[in-house]
Formats: sequence, C-alpha cells, structure tokens
Amino acid sequence: MYNLILITNILRILDEKGLTKSELAKKAGVSIAFFTDLTNDKANPSLRIIEAIAEALETPLPMLLDSSDMASSDLEVLAKRKPGKLPKGFVWKGGVLSEYEAYQVEQWDKKNRVFLSKDNRKNKNRNKN
Repeated sequence: MYNLILITNILRILDEKGLTKSELAKKAGVSIAFFTDLTNDKANPSLRIIEAIAEALETPLPMLLDSSDMASSDLEVLAKRKPGKLPKGFVWKGGVLSEYEAYQVEQWDKKNRVFLSKDNRKNKNRNKN
C-alpha cells in the first residue's frame, strides 16, 4: 500500500512540474530502469532513494508519503495511469485545510469519484465492443 501512495505522489508531482521519469531519475541519481520498476510497483526503494527523489522533486519527503484518505483501489487506479491522464477538467491536489474546508473538499471528492467511476465504466464498455 505504501508503495502505491509513494508512486501516486511521485507521478502527480512529476506531472505538476512537467518533468519526465527520465529527468527525475537523472536528478535523483538513480537508474531509469530502477525508476521505471519503482513506478510500476516492481521495486522497493530505500529511504535514502526516497529522500533523493524528494530532493530532486524539490518536495518535502513527507509529501511523498502523504496517504490522504484514499482507498487502496483508488491509489492503484491512479498509480497505473500515466501522469496527466485524469479526464479533462480534473486535477489532483493536496494541501492543509481547515476542518470546514476539508469537509467541503470531501463532498466534492465523493461527487467527482462517482462521476469518474461512471465514466470509467462507460469507457470499459466501449473498449469491449
């Protein structure tokens, strides 16, 4: 589960910063083969490597491990997507919120997840035909 959280956060930040996996691997001092295995959930990075990735992304290390309240199934779906492949008009953001703001965001999140789930089922049905 923690690898999925790490992978999802790395891919999201890569997309936000407009970096490629190759660019990040070079900046972090890891091989592209290892980084590809990592983002495909086939490698377990050491804390030292996670720290190097955080520094290369100019992101605090805890942000790479921020799990929010996502279910593991949602993390798997996001981790398997290529960066920037959320449907048009949707973005992934994280932040510190007041309790009231967090409640509002939670309501919007539930509504959007229902929408995305329906959209995903439609796309699967189209692909089968």
